[in-house]
Amino acid sequence: MKHRRALRYGLSILALIVLAPAAVLVALRMPAFGDQLPAYGAIVNAHVPYMRQATNVVTAIIFDVRGADTLGEEFIFVAAITGLAVLLRGGRGEDASRKPIRTDGRRLPARSEAVALLVRWMLPATIAFSIYVMAHGQLTPGGGFQAGAMLASALLLLFLGDGYRSWRQVTPPIVMQMLEALGAIGCVGVGLLPMAFGTGFLENVLPQGEPKSLTGGGLIPLFNVAVGMAITGGFVNALVEFLEETRQPEEGES
Repeated sequence: MKHRRALRYGLSILALIVLAPAAVLVALRMPAFGDQLPAYGAIVNAHVPYMRQATNVVTAIIFDVRGADTLGEEFIFVAAITGLAVLLRGGRGEDASRKPIRTDGRRLPARSEAVALLVRWMLPATIAFSIYVMAHGQLTPGGGFQAGAMLASALLLLFLGDGYRSWRQVTPPIVMQMLEALGAIGCVGVGLLPMAFGTGFLENVLPQGEPKSLTGGGLIPLFNVAVGMAITGGFVNALVEFLEETRQPEEGES
């Protein structure tokens, strides 16, 4: 054990020595706040708003101009959640109980009615705001990733207010896994849709809609929703795996 710890420390120090100079150089060479935009940024700012009727240029870059990069990042996220599930689930198997773990000398706190009431007010409001952020990603700051993280966090409120059993009933893992998978498939499907019309991958083929409206953005809103589904399902699946470590093991489990 001590040998492994020393090895981890050694690798961490080596990585720090190798990467620290590059990080310092990047920080020193960053343009000052308020400097003139580089040519790439100026071109995007000049053309994207009227080409896609998207007032949030950042989202237009992520889901349109550099949409292929975002697709790759999405599958990195899916692979990370899969690795987490394989790592944690391997020790306990596929079955899951809904009994909280009991440890000698540790008292389980009683359910707080005040916290439960607060959660029941906050949960629907947070879910509604998450959907708002997802739907308006091409118009205002936000988008599928931010909305998905918010939605998963909103569902976690149920665990804080009503406990693990209620939370698991609302977020069954099989449903969350299907949501993540459908979101990832949807990201690819949005990219392949234009190819059915003889154009390039992720090239817009939908009407641009009206400026500053939910109908604007072409393919951007569809890509946005697919990412939101994948992120929501992925984060909830991660929370399931972590919170499963707090439950009482079933007979035959370690």
